[in-house]
Amino acid sequence: MPVALYALALGGFGIGLTEFVIMGLLPEVAADFGVTETVAGYLISGYALAVAIGAIIFTAVLSRLDRKKSLLFLMLLFIIGNLLSATGPTYEIVMVGRIVAALCHGAFFGIGSVVAADLVADNKRAGAISFMFAGLTIANVLGVPFGTLLGQATGWRSAFWAITAIGVVALVGIMLLVPGNLARSGNKGIFGEFGIFRSPQVWLSMIVTILGYGGMFGAFTYIAFTLTGVSGFAASSVPWLLVLFGLGLFAGNILGGKAADRNLAATLITVLSILTVVLVAFALTADNKVATIIALVLMGGIGFATVPGLQMRIMNHAAHAPTLASGANIAAFNVGNALGAWAGGLTIAAGLGYTSPLWAGAAITVAGLAVMLIATRVRGGEYAKSRTSASVPITV
Repeated sequence: MPVALYALALGGFGIGLTEFVIMGLLPEVAADFGVTETVAGYLISGYALAVAIGAIIFTAVLSRLDRKKSLLFLMLLFIIGNLLSATGPTYEIVMVGRIVAALCHGAFFGIGSVVAADLVADNKRAGAISFMFAGLTIANVLGVPFGTLLGQATGWRSAFWAITAIGVVALVGIMLLVPGNLARSGNKGIFGEFGIFRSPQVWLSMIVTILGYGGMFGAFTYIAFTLTGVSGFAASSVPWLLVLFGLGLFAGNILGGKAADRNLAATLITVLSILTVVLVAFALTADNKVATIIALVLMGGIGFATVPGLQMRIMNHAAHAPTLASGANIAAFNVGNALGAWAGGLTIAAGLGYTSPLWAGAAITVAGLAVMLIATRVRGGEYAKSRTSASVPITV
């Protein structure tokens, strides 16, 4: 893999930490600012909303800059946002810091996906995207547990100081390692780029992303309740069980990228089908600890195996503006997160128990599979074109 991909992956690692590390530090944040845990939780939901907005708007605005300059600007914004979070004397300023950091999230992964794909041969593009996203998965495996321990031992602000330092290293890495002769993110202007949304396949790709990824995330959102309330694990075991989940994410991301390079459409259909089976099996065997551990790893692995392919598909179907399409798909991932969490919460509120989010996730995933099957057959779809590979050159 080109060395520039390591700089992109490090940026993804820092962004992953920013998104998730706060989850383990909410009690400390709430106590420090004298707010309820619910109010402290807005630091998570506010971040997610800003990601969805920034993914489209920032990606479109940055279409006038070359891609390396865009990535450097976004990483600088990331550093500023985390500095505000690390030093903010009030809850409101910390919230501003979270929003500033979040605005760069979607655009960084959106533009970074295109850069990663352009750094390698056509038949390795999904693999390059998965390599960049490996930083995000490593953040779940190692960064979040250790960031939480650091924040608990030396104060929650120390975690954001550490993330800021990672951002500085990533900024220098991008400056030194990413080629400076990259094309602009687009050549049709802001409004010209938005023309991709006239394509039915772009919308279908985004819907598959929302449903396919939302099903897994909805099940994951309430997994701590499932592990303690159904499987019988102690609360102290949950962080280490989530490390196993993160290992599944890492492996699934890499393997999913390699499979998508061989046959994108077939990979997505197969993975979504297997994910449905895994979620159903998990729901049926959640009272067994051994089965739960196996299902947890598989849920992470199979669920994240969709990510490189989902990202590659929308870029293929928006060849004249792949950067904006890529950013829009990052927004779709976050909409899927919200949808899955909302659906899982509804089932628990209805008294259906702590395995009900798994059933809800399976239902949402089936819907995503159905849309994917339709998308491949309608005009512009992979099998409608009588081809089984979606390795279409990305040009701008």
